[in-house]
Amino acid sequence: MEVILLEKIANLGNLGDKVTIKAGYGRNYLIPQGKAVAATSTKIAEFEARRAELEKLAAEKFAAAQNRAEALSKLSIIITHKAGDEGRLFGSVGTHNIAEAITAAGVAVEKQEIRLPHGAIRHLGDFDVAINVHSDITVTLPIKIAPEA
Repeated sequence: MEVILLEKIANLGNLGDKVTIKAGYGRNYLIPQGKAVAATSTKIAEFEARRAELEKLAAEKFAAAQNRAEALSKLSIIITHKAGDEGRLFGSVGTHNIAEAITAAGVAVEKQEIRLPHGAIRHLGDFDVAINVHSDITVTLPIKIAPEA
């Protein structure tokens, strides 16, 4: 299936690229989310007419993401969690907990934007967490997991 991308998609292409993808990915994700349209001759003509508008929207999203990245880089997050004597947590700290702590600190973050390459955090200590604010912008945020008093 060939589609025209209406925004930049990581590992796929940029705005306006005509790409070949699997039919299910297009039908079930890209087209319903408004990230792509089927590459028919009428849709190509419509896209070319709207290209300037879509590029302006993409630039605005990128600028907003840069502002969020600046705000995030100024934060230092401390999460308290119940832990045992040896520093192991009872349970774990996952993306949901981290997103709540960052949002409480003043910058709205969705849990889907947080990247934990080694899985949930299960020990006390300092960790660097990657936050994917935009497909081109990733912020590394220091997070400290401390024991509850």
